[in-house]
Order: sequence, then C-alpha cells, then structure tokens
Amino acid sequence: MSLSGTVIVGQSGGPTAVINQTLIGVVQACLAQPQVFTKVLGAIHGIQGILDGKFHDFANETQANLELVAGTPSAALKSVRHKATPADGTRIFARFKELGVRYFFYIGGNDTAETTNIINELAHAEGYELTCFHCPKTIDNDLRVTDHCPGFGSAAKFVAQAFMGDNLDNRSLAGIKINIVMGRNAGWLTAASVLARQFPGDGPHLIYCPEVDFSLAAFCTDVEAIYRKLGRCVIAVSEGIHGPAGKEIISLGEVDSHGNKQLSGSGALGDALSDILKAHLAKTWPEKKHRVRADTFGYLQRCFPGVVSATDAAEARQAGTAAVAAALAGVTSGSIAFRRTAGAEYHIETFVTPLPTVAKDTRPMPRTYINAAGNDVVTAEVVPYLAPLVGPLPPIGQLKF
Repeated sequence: MSLSGTVIVGQSGGPTAVINQTLIGVVQACLAQPQVFTKVLGAIHGIQGILDGKFHDFANETQANLELVAGTPSAALKSVRHKATPADGTRIFARFKELGVRYFFYIGGNDTAETTNIINELAHAEGYELTCFHCPKTIDNDLRVTDHCPGFGSAAKFVAQAFMGDNLDNRSLAGIKINIVMGRNAGWLTAASVLARQFPGDGPHLIYCPEVDFSLAAFCTDVEAIYRKLGRCVIAVSEGIHGPAGKEIISLGEVDSHGNKQLSGSGALGDALSDILKAHLAKTWPEKKHRVRADTFGYLQRCFPGVVSATDAAEARQAGTAAVAAALAGVTSGSIAFRRTAGAEYHIETFVTPLPTVAKDTRPMPRTYINAAGNDVVTAEVVPYLAPLVGPLPPIGQLKF
C-alpha cells in the first residue's frame, strides 16, 4: 500500500508552451486516487510558495478548466528560480508536517531536479517519509539520461518556423541576418533552425552552437564567403557561444541563485556580432553597401501560443501521469525520462532515473551532430532526431525562375 497524504506540485525555471500539460497530468492522476492522495495542492511560485505558505487547492477546479489550463502556455502556478538550501529545510518540513504532505512533484529542468534531490535528501536526513519526483521540462533539451525533454519540441517548432519566415524575408530583400537563439550550454534549439531548409539555398546558411569554440575571425570569414556566393546569408547563433576555455564573447550581467548568468532578455550579442561583421565587410568589401541586421528571439521561444508540437503536448502530459504512476507503484524518488523504442516509426516509453543522474549538470548536443568546421549541423544526424519531436511544418512554395 502507498502511504496516503497530501500532494504538493510545483513548477520551476523557465516556462514552456506545454509545462501545464505536465502539471495537469500530475493533478488529474492524483485526483483520481483520493484514497492515496488525500489533497492536491499547487505551490504558487514553486519552492518559494512552500516557504511562504502560498498554495492552490485543485479540488476547487472543474475538469473543463483543468483541460483549458493544460493547453495554455506558461506556468499556471507561476515559476521561480530558488534553490533550496539546508537552511530552508527546517521551514519546508515544518510546512509539510503541518499539511500532511507525503508526495512532492516538481516540474522543471536540471536546476529543478537538483532542488528536488536536495529536498529528498533532507527528508531522508530528518526521517520524514516523502516521495519526491522530478518531471522534466526545458526548451534547452539539455537534461541528462532522457532522449529529449518536454517543452523542447514546441520551442524547436517555433525556431524552425521563425527561420522559415526569416529566410523568405531575406530571399526577398537580400542581406545578412543574424538570429540569436536560446541555449546556454547546449545547441539543440539552435540546431532546430536546420528544419527551415525547404529548398536548395535556403537558410540558415550557417549555424553556431556552444559545443564548439566560437571564433569571431572565422565567423566573419564564413559569413563573407556565403554572402559573396549567394548574395545573402541567414545565420543561427546560440546565445551560449563562447571562445576557448569558455571565454565570453561579450561581457554578461547578473547571476541567479543557481549561478546562471543572464543571456536572454538582451540584444547585446546580436548587436555586437552585427557591428563586428559590418566593420569586417567595410574593410574587405568597401565598394558595396552592406545590409546587416540582427534579432534576438529571446523569451518568445518559450511560450508562443499556436506554435505547439502535438507530440510535445502529449509527451508533457505523459511525463506527469508517469510520475504519479511510479509513486503509486511504490517508487519513492526519481526523475521521469524518455527513450525511443526500436522500430521504423517514432515511439517513446518512459522510465524512472535516479534524481542525482539528472540534477544540476547538463547534456550537450553530440559533437558528431556538428560539422568539422563548427559552423553548421550535420543534417543526416539532426533532422531524423528533430522531425518527430517538432511535427509538420507549414508547406512552402517557390516560383521556378
């Protein structure tokens, strides 16, 4: 028999287009077993809500509204970037004892898995019976162990479609266009821009990911070569690019409680690359007027309504229901992960991996997915991986002249 008691579910880190699918997956699965999960509470602002005593009782919600929330982007319970500390432990378990909490489900990325693991270890240290599950979420797709992460497929779909549109714009009014894509330590999301290539000559013509050291000199040479050949160039650049030994391309700002520097929310990297490229071309090709522009996709990638992968939405819900199923089966802690099963058609199954295998550290994109020059991805490796996660893209036509 599973231990009965109150459930607390929370959301942490950057929101996504499908994170609420996971939330409602947990909530509905728990509400269906009231003899085990006696009350289902949502922690408003995640772990901070537990510390502050701010909760939402899901018993007050209709099934119709829960389904509406599930299909709504962003974090319905609101999010947080707070890392639990041993000093927080006393307050957390005082709250858990007060509410009779025996189950904790936390939805988020590797930092969230780390917080879940800290709470799990604190519970063991105090001899408090608590089941702790991390449900995966991150558009960066950089969690270890799992094949891919809920939230990534929809963000990748946004990136692919954004580059499709930008490529068409650039084809109409030729020039150089730089787009900065999210991805602190891993280039998965930037690599998704390759799906925009529908016809020969389509952009992005160059793709730069943080798995390979970035050189400003090589960047300028690469762009100029494509620009001279095609008369235009569309470029995908990960926000996490760096020089040798992790050297910053430009100076970065504030740091959060997990030690992560702010990368998004600023157009500084795109502007810097644009200015450097303009200065380079002014020297190497002074007789021509050069049109160089840069955009930073920023937070638009995370929660854009209407650009949601159906596969991503379904698997995000599955991550929540799988966590509850594992808890009911007597598993007391872990993180839900995905793996692809053998066969010609895409299919996944879930499994539980220990919290420490996911907590804190990230998984980069394999170096084999990036070409030898470090300025593009290997289509034969990347597209079969990405395509089923992203799903169908809008059909594009082209006049034959």
